[in-house]
Amino acid sequence: MAAERLTSAMLAGALMRRAGAAGGFATVLVKGDPTSGVILVQAVEKGQEKGLFERVPDYEGGYRLVPCGPGPEAAAEARSAYVDRRRRADPDLWIIELDIAEAERFAAETIC
Repeated sequence: MAAERLTSAMLAGALMRRAGAAGGFATVLVKGDPTSGVILVQAVEKGQEKGLFERVPDYEGGYRLVPCGPGPEAAAEARSAYVDRRRRADPDLWIIELDIAEAERFAAETIC
């Protein structure tokens, strides 16, 4: 029997509510498949880009966040081109901007 899991829409909502409660900000930039869309987190801290992270399954039956795409030092155009390619390849993709201290850790604790 397959284990039950939270939907992508539920995870996105939880991330936004928890960020707001902690004094940060999260918004859905691209809404994907509500049930099983892959979630990309665009991590920002006080307006400074910290990178893109993807929620992926791990080998232990859970999930983790892994860096993806151009790093935070890359030009905004490179990140935009990467996101455009990902959206063309996967129209079910969610993209959530998260602006909070230690955004990567915060997102991992919330959606993984």
